[in-house]
Amino acid sequence: MKQIGFIGLGVMGLPMALNLIRAGHHLMVHDTRPEAVKELINAGALAGESPARIGELCQIVFTMLPDSPQVEEVINGKNGVLEGAGSGTIIVDMSSISPLVAKKLAALAAKKGVKMLDAPVSGGEPKAIDGTLSIMAGGEQEVFKDVEDLFLIMGASAILMGEIGSGNITKLANQIMVALHLASMSEAMVFAEKAGVDPEKVFLAIRGGLAGSAVLDAKMPLVLDRNFTPGGPIRMHTKDLINVRDTALEIDAPIPLTAQVMEMMKALKADGKAEHDHGGLIQYHEKLAGVTVKKR
Repeated sequence: MKQIGFIGLGVMGLPMALNLIRAGHHLMVHDTRPEAVKELINAGALAGESPARIGELCQIVFTMLPDSPQVEEVINGKNGVLEGAGSGTIIVDMSSISPLVAKKLAALAAKKGVKMLDAPVSGGEPKAIDGTLSIMAGGEQEVFKDVEDLFLIMGASAILMGEIGSGNITKLANQIMVALHLASMSEAMVFAEKAGVDPEKVFLAIRGGLAGSAVLDAKMPLVLDRNFTPGGPIRMHTKDLINVRDTALEIDAPIPLTAQVMEMMKALKADGKAEHDHGGLIQYHEKLAGVTVKKR
C-alpha cells in the first residue's frame, strides 16, 4: 500500500484525512496546528515534520489549504513538497485556488518528474465528514486513475474535467452559481418579509417548483433559525469570487452579477461577519430593507 501524505487539516482537510485512515490507508500528516496533527495521530497517522519530508517519504501527497499563497508556499516554498519529492510522486491539490497558480505549480513539478492534479471539492464540512464530496479534477488521465479510488473514499463523485487548472475553473463556476443562488434567495425572502408574507411559507411553497434548488433547501432553514455557523464561511466564498474576478480578467469573461455579489460579501466581511456562513449573505439585504427574515 502506498504511503499517502496529507497537508492541511482544517475544517475540510481533517475529516477528509480521517476518512482515508478509516479506509485503511497509511497517512503522514502535517499542519500548522499541533492539535489537528494530534487528532490524526490518535486516529493512526504519522506526523510529518515538514512538507519536504512528506514529499520525500510519500508517493501521493494531498494538500487542502486556504488559498493560492499557502498552496504555493507548501508546494514550492522553502521546505516545500517539491524539495523532497522525486520523480513519480503525485501531488493532488484539493484547495480552491486560482487556475493560473495550479498551472504554474504543475509546470514546476513537471521539471522534477512530479505529476500534479488540481482537484477542488464542493459540499462543505458536512459532506467532508460523510465522505460525499463532489470532486472536480484537472490533469492527466493516467494520474487521475492512480488516485481515483482515494477520491471515492473522500467523495461521492470524482470527475476529470480536462487539463490542469480545469478542476479549479469548474469549482469557480460552482461558486459563481452558489453565490448567485444565495443572492437571489436573500433578495426574494427579504422582499417577501418586507411585504408582510411569512418567508417560511414562501420557502415551502416554492421549493418544489422551478425556483427550488439544493442551495435553497440547505440554507433557508438555517436562515429562518438565524443559524450562521459556517459550513462555508463568507470569508472563503469571497476569496473564491476574487479568484473568479482575476481569472475572468485574464480570459476576458464577463461576470457582472458575480462582481455584485462579491462586493456584497466584502461589505459583510467589513461589517464583522467574515466567519458567518455564506447563507448569511441575507444580512446584506436585510440591512438595506430594515427587516429580519426568521421563523414567526
